[in-house]
Amino acid sequence: MKIGLYFGTFNPIHIGHLIIANHMAEHSDLDQIWLVVTPHNPHKQKNTLLDDYHRLHMVHLATEDFPKLKPSDIEFKLPQPNYTINTLVHLQEKHPNYEFSLIMGEDNLNSFHKWKNYEAILQHHHIYVYPRLNSGEIEEQFVNNSKIHRIGAPVVELSSTFIRENIKNNKNVIPMLPHKVWEYVEHNLFYKK
Repeated sequence: MKIGLYFGTFNPIHIGHLIIANHMAEHSDLDQIWLVVTPHNPHKQKNTLLDDYHRLHMVHLATEDFPKLKPSDIEFKLPQPNYTINTLVHLQEKHPNYEFSLIMGEDNLNSFHKWKNYEAILQHHHIYVYPRLNSGEIEEQFVNNSKIHRIGAPVVELSSTFIRENIKNNKNVIPMLPHKVWEYVEHNLFYKK
């Protein structure tokens, strides 16, 4: 089975995440997309994040109607901060018959050479890249690499930061969130302060 790993803090998960994940599930050779909830991205401040289990629950709510999309809490059990290479090694040991690939935006591919052990990731795993506006210059080594697959997914310029700021400012974010996620955020008064 080919699994695409879509990493994120999902703080909160929004329709842009679902559009990309579903597009990858339907328009690539990947069998399932696992939305990996990252407890602590090394490039983000942990104090800006909701509790891990609230974010995981929102991913469950958002994906329950998508059979090819699966929430994953695998990084909750690993040392923090989380590095992709460690997660991949752990998953490959746990599921030796699965083939794991990464899903990332072009903007992440642009900085991929700064990731811990990026050469090992590229040696053992495929990367599926979706387009982003203003992604910058892609490193030459990643332009024609046979392990990197560009998928013509819709460009969705929506961020969790933008949604959190709108909630804090009492703006209507209903169109940006899966309805059950919006209800959960609203009920718990998340992002109000």
